Amino acid sequence: MTAGFWGLRPPGGSITSVRIVVCGPLIYSLNVSMLRNLDQLCYDFQIFCRIPWFQYPIIYDIRARPRKISSLTGSKDLQMVNIAVRVLSRPMASNLPAMYQQLGKDYDERVLPSIVNEILKSVVAKFNASQLITQRAQVLKYNNRELFERAKDFNIILDDVAITELSFSSQYTAAVEAKQVAQQEAQRAQFYVEKAKQDQRQKIIQAEGEAEAAKMLGQAVTKNPGYLKLRRIRAAQNIAKTVSTLLHCLRLRFCFVLTLSKIPEMRALAFE
Repeated sequence: MTAGFWGLRPPGGSITSVRIVVCGPLIYSLNVSMLRNLDQLCYDFQIFCRIPWFQYPIIYDIRARPRKISSLTGSKDLQMVNIAVRVLSRPMASNLPAMYQQLGKDYDERVLPSIVNEILKSVVAKFNASQLITQRAQVLKYNNRELFERAKDFNIILDDVAITELSFSSQYTAAVEAKQVAQQEAQRAQFYVEKAKQDQRQKIIQAEGEAEAAKMLGQAVTKNPGYLKLRRIRAAQNIAKTVSTLLHCLRLRFCFVLTLSKIPEMRALAFE
């Protein structure tokens, strides 16, 4: 930035103005003459003088600046992927004169979109669509390594690169959802088949157990007839218990009916 100017009177008597250029923190300035020569590099609170109409400064801000770049590319399995990255870039301060001569001041506009798209397409083409999600860290690692090396060829330093967006086409998304639904239906059908097998096995085991129990019972009865007598006694006890319960209920009902039949006589005695 230009801080001010002061005048000098040469011996010939004409007045020549000389301007002073002061560079602030992280601000670099190239002193360029009308002959397109880079005369001087000023940075970090340094001061240099320039001759108006003959020399002019080119100001560079070397602080890292964010930039978002999107790219539509194809994966290894030919699925279209919309991917966006955020890049923090800054110029390489030691090579500013060469950068200005090759790219000019708008280096990021000329270089970053092209190299980012180039690297993204080459990296994404190595992975399937599903791998781009499950192996996102590996994708970012490959992308950063190649992108950092490519940017150095243009005297650009990348402080950080991050994937901010990763989306697929609507057709692919619908196909993935349909596949998930089909897998769930298949798992449900498999569960029902397994349940039917277990129920069938349970019935077979139960029938085998009942047959074995009947066989053992027959053998026990053949060897010891007392078992049948014991079963008869228990059956007689159950029958007697049931009959006694029924008789008790009949007694209660008879008493209730008898009581109802005597109510009119009791009322007559009460009025007398």
